[in-house]
Amino acid sequence: MPAPQFTRETVVDRLLGAFRRYGYDAASLGQLSGATGLGRSSLYHYFPGGKEDMARAVFDHVDDWARDAIFAPIHASGPPEQRLRQVIGVLDEFYDGGAKACFFGNLVVGDAGVVFKDRLGASLRKLIEGFARLAKEKGVSEREAQQRGEDAVVRIQGALIVSRGLGDPAPFRRVLKRLPNDLLG
Repeated sequence: MPAPQFTRETVVDRLLGAFRRYGYDAASLGQLSGATGLGRSSLYHYFPGGKEDMARAVFDHVDDWARDAIFAPIHASGPPEQRLRQVIGVLDEFYDGGAKACFFGNLVVGDAGVVFKDRLGASLRKLIEGFARLAKEKGVSEREAQQRGEDAVVRIQGALIVSRGLGDPAPFRRVLKRLPNDLLG
């Protein structure tokens, strides 16, 4: 029976789910194969560099998503509150109300923390700067806006960890609900 044919985008999206579930270091080739519906040799066809190549493709996928879903609204025109609400909506959807783990959060531990350190840091800085931009537009000083942007990312990431650990999305939902006041208030 021939191997199933999937678009690279479908395979990368399924890998995102696997890395969210298992983390980078703990994800075995068998688990990645099972998550994608592809045999190991087919995975290597798509990703000749193995698991690291797969994670880089997922990073690219998440970066593309963030460019359109998070950073486009941040840099659009309109009231900062409205744009922040749009960003909160897409974060809520992306993390399934706090039920799904963060891909970035699963990359900071173990070998992945070393391999992806620079890229992870750049992604987090960009998100912090995006939130800070909204706060500055609301009249918050440069220094305070930067701190609020950093606090926003810390709260979101922390809430994702706590929600997942408790099996209860309430902490994540609470952080998103308070984010407009914490960032722009």
